[in-house]
Amino acid sequence: MKLKQISVFLENKKGHLLEVLNVLSKAKINIRALSIADTSDFGILRLILPDPDKAAKILSQNKITVKETEVIAVGVSDKPGGLAEALQALNSANLNLEYMYAFVAKSKEKAVVVFRTENINAGIKALKKAGIPMLKAEEIYRI
Repeated sequence: MKLKQISVFLENKKGHLLEVLNVLSKAKINIRALSIADTSDFGILRLILPDPDKAAKILSQNKITVKETEVIAVGVSDKPGGLAEALQALNSANLNLEYMYAFVAKSKEKAVVVFRTENINAGIKALKKAGIPMLKAEEIYRI
């Protein structure tokens, strides 16, 4: 139910994102999903990768600040209100959503949404209770 996400802290300067992408490319690590949140001074690049441990090690070896975080991936109906159902489950369990991002998997009928909640285990429990389908890490890494 849990999967690892890599967070890379980038100074908001020209070429820093490209540097990270080049390191991953040279290591033959493909990106499954990503999100960037930024301020005027720095950004946080969040990545879902097939081998997060390898990616973290290689990025660290290249003096890139990286952190591994557990997140939850759910399959939501790709229709109006699909995402609201999952968020209602977390809200009903009184859980705060720290952030989320989404992508549509190849030839799938569901959108994949990645959640980071304040308590990952409680988030999984709430989503299970509401019948929200969660995806295994292996399923996401293979997309």
